[in-house]
Amino acid sequence: MSKIDTTLDGGFFESPIAVPQPRPATDTRISYAQRIIDNPGLYNEAHNAGVSNRNPEGIGFLALVAEDFRTQEEGLFSQGAWALFWHRFGNWRMSVRPKPLRLPLSFLYKVGRKLTQWFAGIDLPYTVNVGRRVRIEHFGGMVLVARAIGDDVIIRQNTTFGIARTDRLREWPVIGDRADIGVGAAILGRVDVGPDAKIGANAVVLKDIPGGAVAVGVPARIVRKD
Repeated sequence: MSKIDTTLDGGFFESPIAVPQPRPATDTRISYAQRIIDNPGLYNEAHNAGVSNRNPEGIGFLALVAEDFRTQEEGLFSQGAWALFWHRFGNWRMSVRPKPLRLPLSFLYKVGRKLTQWFAGIDLPYTVNVGRRVRIEHFGGMVLVARAIGDDVIIRQNTTFGIARTDRLREWPVIGDRADIGVGAAILGRVDVGPDAKIGANAVVLKDIPGGAVAVGVPARIVRKD
């Protein structure tokens, strides 16, 4: 895995920043997360998540799983790969009809998701719309409840995506393509993290971060824009 300089504006990142794998030349699809960022009117459309197969379009289930395992550095021994597997499986089962045939698959998904929570410390519900080649670096203390996560995103340990207020239970963040999320970051509420943005370690993001920006601190502030 390639490495680049980790001393962004005073070394806010505790882990090396991996260079995202480039999107294949034949992949012209725009991730769902990026479509939401470009067209905020789509945000509420995603409320049907959980009632249909929301795996990325243009790739089959087995090919998607194989791509996920290749993306993770440790392959079959990567906790992140297994979290993504059960996420993809949870979505794929929703395409099984009629519903009674889906019941044993739903039970298997719930067991797999719970084992991933227990042994890997990663909670990634199937209702989150996750793009391709997402890399979950390390493991543990990860609650990833977002509206959508784009392609080629890097997420590190102890990260939280979720709501900011208990009276706004449907407002989750959107993570744009190629975003780089530092250790211990919290991204909360109806927040867009733009493409190629970098979120520093332990930052608390409560407002939109534009594409290509670097954000650090509590609450997060932008220290650099491309």
